Amino acid sequence: MAKATKKQALGRGLSALLNDPKNDISSVSDKNADQVIGNIIELEIDRIEVNPFQPRTQFNEETLRELASSIKELGVIQPITVRKIGFNKFQLVSGERRFRASKMIGLTSIPAYVRIANDQETLEMALVENIQRQDLDPIEIALSYQRLINDIDLTQEQLSERVGKNRSTIANYLRLLKLDPIIQTGMRDGFITMGHGRALINLQDQQSQLDIYEIILKKKLSVRETEQLVRQFRGQKTKPSKEKKPLPDFVKDGTKAFAEYFGHKITVKVAKDKSGKITIPFHSEEDFKRILKLIRSAK
Repeated sequence: MAKATKKQALGRGLSALLNDPKNDISSVSDKNADQVIGNIIELEIDRIEVNPFQPRTQFNEETLRELASSIKELGVIQPITVRKIGFNKFQLVSGERRFRASKMIGLTSIPAYVRIANDQETLEMALVENIQRQDLDPIEIALSYQRLINDIDLTQEQLSERVGKNRSTIANYLRLLKLDPIIQTGMRDGFITMGHGRALINLQDQQSQLDIYEIILKKKLSVRETEQLVRQFRGQKTKPSKEKKPLPDFVKDGTKAFAEYFGHKITVKVAKDKSGKITIPFHSEEDFKRILKLIRSAK
């Protein structure tokens, strides 16, 4: 009689299995684990939480809506990957765009490949999956490489093997992180390319980097023109210049914050009575609208 009851319980399907705390699965060696772990199953979206280790921080709303429209017509073609973190609870490892787009159109379930993984393995899988995407900007790739090296404790050689890239390629991306944060933001927003960034790295002084960066944007220089300008800049003899009056401390402290917020080098002029003028440059209609959006969102 007991055997018949057991067979009947297993025959209720995966849904019943996942909702039965007596049959909870926490490792690949647990009973019935082979029916869940390593398989693609339909999971309720409410049972899935987002990945706190997600290396991707920017999700374009327009492309999300396009993906949502595609899913509405064709369904989720490629399953997401999740890890089991508790009784009938799962956490995203990869596929957050598909997950977000599915929620956007009101789907209640989604196909998911289920794994057992610890925090470090989850972070590594998320980072490597992120690196393989085609729409990454160079800084996002560099930050993912840096996290793999720091958080997973990999050497550049080991990282090269994990992601299938030459070590020199990885080194070139990591060097971009030496650029001034304003220039990194410009690269992420598409104002300059990785080629421009690699040319600017040859300038050790970040203020010099920013000076050339402003010229690149203003004159819309190509990578080759930028490389030539950097060579000229490095070859120039330092000429004595008029000593500039130091800015008050309250201006110094705020100018960097302004520059990082707006993504541009900010010019500040201060009079003797401590009144002054702040100049925020823009380099195109798109750039102007981006700055305007930042100001409006700060209200």
